[in-house]
Amino acid sequence: MIRTLPQSNTFKWTYRAYVTLFFVYLALPLTVVCLMAFNNSVFPSLPWEGFTWAWFFGDEDPFIGVFNDRSILRSIGTSMFVAFWVSLLSIAVGTTNAFLFVRHDFKFKEFFYILMLLPLIIPGIILGISILVFSNAVANNLENATGMWFDGLRPGLPLVILGQFSFIATFATLVISARLEKFDRSLEEAALNLGATRLGAIRQITLPFLFPAIAGAGVVAILMSFENFNTTLMLVGSDAPLTINMFDRLKLGSTPVLNAVSLLLIVVSAILGLASLLFQKRDKSS
Repeated sequence: MIRTLPQSNTFKWTYRAYVTLFFVYLALPLTVVCLMAFNNSVFPSLPWEGFTWAWFFGDEDPFIGVFNDRSILRSIGTSMFVAFWVSLLSIAVGTTNAFLFVRHDFKFKEFFYILMLLPLIIPGIILGISILVFSNAVANNLENATGMWFDGLRPGLPLVILGQFSFIATFATLVISARLEKFDRSLEEAALNLGATRLGAIRQITLPFLFPAIAGAGVVAILMSFENFNTTLMLVGSDAPLTINMFDRLKLGSTPVLNAVSLLLIVVSAILGLASLLFQKRDKSS
């Protein structure tokens, strides 16, 4: 809606109603999921049987809460482990890629840039299958040649980390590159004139300037790693991350404990997102 153009009251109220319905449409399923986490019933659906904290803290069957469910807690730990390494690798490679594509001109630069963006348009399940087929082929050839067993190339956490990193690193690159393009290179030149080395100038001046983008990219990487399902499903081994564990639970029959897990994920995601926004706002005001 262009506010500078004259608009009738009918149009304004229609527009407001549309926006309101749109946000209700987005929020209503999440609200229902959160409410069912407190329903005193073994089924995650109506009717409402009363309020309870059992799906968070319960320790007696069938009301086994999230914090007493070893399988759920183990899968959360696995997801945290994967998210940590994916975010760390994505930030490192994303920062390097940002300097490469923003600061340097080289042959076939456009081709490599498009190649970097390809994981964003490839469906996650296709990406997972491709990585699985390729890694198995490499593992088979290496094992035939050496007689050794290469666990890291078989389905498991290393392959899950590699699969998620293959496309999350692209998001980190875009976020950090956008920040780097705004950097005034005369600050680096001034540091060089004062005797700083090239690496010292980047470490003392450029990286602190990039830190809000690096932190934001890290938050995005963690959230994307936690919620990823398609790619992870193709590459997972015996240690199942949270999304895979929840999927397996749904196949056996859902209980409100999954609603409780969903509520916790929503709260943590919201806190991380707000923290990232507040940090960036604080950086702009300083």
